[in-house]
Amino acid sequence: MLDDLSGGLAPERDMVLTEKPADPEMREGTSVWLFEENGAFAFPRLGIEAVSASWDTHSFNANFTFADGRVLDGANHGPAKSPIGEDGGPSVLGAGPITFTCIEPFRRWKMVFDGPAKDGNVSQQMTIGNLDSCGTTQIRLEADMTMVTPAWVQDTSDTTGMSPQEMADALAMGVGCRFEHLFRANGKVTIDGKSREFKGTGLRIHRHSIRRTEGFTGHVWQSAVFPDGRAFGLCVYPTRADGSPGYNQAYIYQGGRMIKARMVKGAFITRVVPSGEDVSFELESELGRTRIKGTTTFSTFMMNNPLFPLTLQQGGALYTWDGQSGYGMIERSTPEKIPVG
Repeated sequence: MLDDLSGGLAPERDMVLTEKPADPEMREGTSVWLFEENGAFAFPRLGIEAVSASWDTHSFNANFTFADGRVLDGANHGPAKSPIGEDGGPSVLGAGPITFTCIEPFRRWKMVFDGPAKDGNVSQQMTIGNLDSCGTTQIRLEADMTMVTPAWVQDTSDTTGMSPQEMADALAMGVGCRFEHLFRANGKVTIDGKSREFKGTGLRIHRHSIRRTEGFTGHVWQSAVFPDGRAFGLCVYPTRADGSPGYNQAYIYQGGRMIKARMVKGAFITRVVPSGEDVSFELESELGRTRIKGTTTFSTFMMNNPLFPLTLQQGGALYTWDGQSGYGMIERSTPEKIPVG
């Protein structure tokens, strides 16, 4: 077991806010990306956004995908739950059917979703942009998550000396503190009257920040942990209009070390396809060039949304690194008009 998974943060940074932030734009966000170990199904982002301006009602997302193209979308708004857990501490972030519970900061979390979700197919999202015309299906997901990498921290709380572009990048990511962990999980999913226990891997994110996405030019975000414990993460924005490089942060986790890296070859979204797309990339670090192969296996899409005028893909990929393979997450977006299929 790793001794320290905090990334240098104090334990309370992984607990839940108990009071409404003074700034109406400040938010607490927690989300999880979870992938069944054999590729049977995936849950590419279940999350809560608790924004000060609407503190008593939180928005939440819940994507469920299956190997045959079936997609369920449980996104909605719901009444906020008390942050005080059974242990008497600030350990619960919940809204409506979804609840995240901190069991041990930076080490163990639990997630439950129990509610309706619009039931359709990824092809409908690709052609219409959503599943709004679909009926709903009840789904229950329970997962116990154990973190297996130290927190990858993006802390932009101090904006002193930032250039206008650096400030724009920070706002797109979120001005404040954000971190993510890769984890292994045990869980159970119940749908269509049938329950199935599973094991999987995934990514957990926790942040307290102010976020604005006006003028956002897109991104690629990928992460996975492999059977031997190695892992990677990257988040990169496209080249800027003036030709200067965009935001580019990445890491390689190997031999118990978090090694800083940057993406030198990547897979920005250029078309809308449900699976089978090559999303391989190369990272540069003190280790030299690291090439990781990737192929998309699950996808959900949000398109034609006036509140978020980008094409957004949230899904999963099968990654291979020096003979080791594992499922992980991928999220990409672009404001450009791109072909479908």
